[in-house]
Amino acid sequence: MSTPQLPLALRAPADRIFDTFVGHPVPVGLLRALARGTSHDGAFVCGPQASGKSHLLLACVDDAARAGRRAAYVALAAARGRLRDLLAAQEGGDLVALDGVDAVAGERDDEVALFDFHNRARASGCALVYAARAAPAQLALVLPDLRSRLAQCTQLPLEVPDDALRRDVLRARAAWRGLAFDDAAFDFLLRRVDRDLVSLIDMLERLDRASLAAQRRITVPFLREVLAL
Repeated sequence: MSTPQLPLALRAPADRIFDTFVGHPVPVGLLRALARGTSHDGAFVCGPQASGKSHLLLACVDDAARAGRRAAYVALAAARGRLRDLLAAQEGGDLVALDGVDAVAGERDDEVALFDFHNRARASGCALVYAARAAPAQLALVLPDLRSRLAQCTQLPLEVPDDALRRDVLRARAAWRGLAFDDAAFDFLLRRVDRDLVSLIDMLERLDRASLAAQRRITVPFLREVLAL
């Protein structure tokens, strides 16, 4: 089975899969179809920070690779000013996930490179999944043709999770890791720790290691001890 290529990313976190994404089911269904080759439309995921964009793109690449397809994830922010060479390395793939279009907006050479790659990929049948903090119409792009191409993709808007959804996300991630969490511990964590979802998920990784080392269930006393709260 082929594995995802991850240029300009250290490693795809193992829990960035569709099964751990909690939110509106429509984006998952559409992206699964792209990942497995049952749809060839492009997709554009947009939403503010911590809304799950990168999670969905990494999950899409993971799902495609599990289906035996050639898939790649590209972090555009790390390629600003040299995007053409990086995209050339993705030629011939089945799916490419391009994260952070807003990071190269305004860089004309990068925009031209992305426009050219988009056209070649679509002509070859390669599925493209984009992500940015705003929809194409709101991005500070200098190339109208690129804006037009991106706007033709299926738009998948996301919103920042509210408190109830944050709890559901944490529960899903904890269950995936096999973490035993008391209900009171969930309430305590959401009240006392930064509510940014990315920070909370990073905290789960820390708690996972500490719980495994101590062979203890995650309770409020354990949280106080580990997090010094």
